[in-house]
Amino acid sequence: MIVGEVLGLLGVGVAAGVVSTVVSLASIVSYPALLAFGLPPLTANVTNTVALVFTGLGAAFGSRPELTGQGGRVTRLGWVTALGGATGAFLLLVTPSRTFELIAPWLIAVASLLLVRPPSGRLHGEHGVLMRIALFAVAIYVGYFGAAGGILMFAVLSAMFDQSPAKSNALKNVLSGLANAVAAAGFALFGPVDWGAALPLAAGFLVGGWLGPKIARRLPGQSLRYLAAACGLAVAAKLGYDSYTG
Repeated sequence: MIVGEVLGLLGVGVAAGVVSTVVSLASIVSYPALLAFGLPPLTANVTNTVALVFTGLGAAFGSRPELTGQGGRVTRLGWVTALGGATGAFLLLVTPSRTFELIAPWLIAVASLLLVRPPSGRLHGEHGVLMRIALFAVAIYVGYFGAAGGILMFAVLSAMFDQSPAKSNALKNVLSGLANAVAAAGFALFGPVDWGAALPLAAGFLVGGWLGPKIARRLPGQSLRYLAAACGLAVAAKLGYDSYTG
C-alpha cells in the first residue's frame, strides 16, 4: 500500500476506535472504508475483525476506572463471549451471509429500543440462563457480521447489571474485544486477511479505543445510553433498507 493509503487507514482506525468505544459502531466507519480502498466484501469483513482486536486493547487501558471491581465479571462472562465469537467466525467461513443480513436490522432495532426502555428488574443478573444465552447469541453475531454488535451487547449488559452506562460500556468493550479476538484468530489462520490494510487500521483502532472511554465518561447522566440507541436505530434503518431493497 502507498503512504497515503496507510495514513488514510490509520485515520479511519482512530475515528472508528473512538466511535466503537462510545457508541459501538466501529464497523459502520471502518468496513465501508475498507471497501472504498478496494477490498472485496469478505476480505474487508475479516480484515476489519482482525484489526478490531486492538480497539478492545485500547479500550481496556482507557477504561481502567470503570473496570475497577469488574474483573470477576470479565472472567465469568468472557468465556461465553469468546465461545460465541468463535462460533460466529466459523459460521462466516462456511455459510452465506444473506440470512444474517436480513436478521441484523431487526436485532439492532430491538436492542436500541431496549436501551431506551430496559427490561424489568427480574431479568437483571449475570447468572440467569436467559441472559447468558442472549450474551452468547450476541457474541456469535459479533464474530459473524459485527455491524452494531456492540449496541446489542451494551443492551444485554444493561439488562444484566444495575450500574452506570459508562461502567456497562467499559464491560461491553472488553467482552466484545474477547469475541473479536477469538474470531480474529480464526480469520488469521483460515480467512483472506489483507495484512497491509489490517496493520495501519489496527494501529488507529488502538489509539481510538484508548481515547473513546475518556469521551464516554464525560457524557452526562443517561446520555450515553440514549446516544447509542439513536445511532443504533439509524443503523438498523440503513441496513434494513439495503438488505430488503438491494
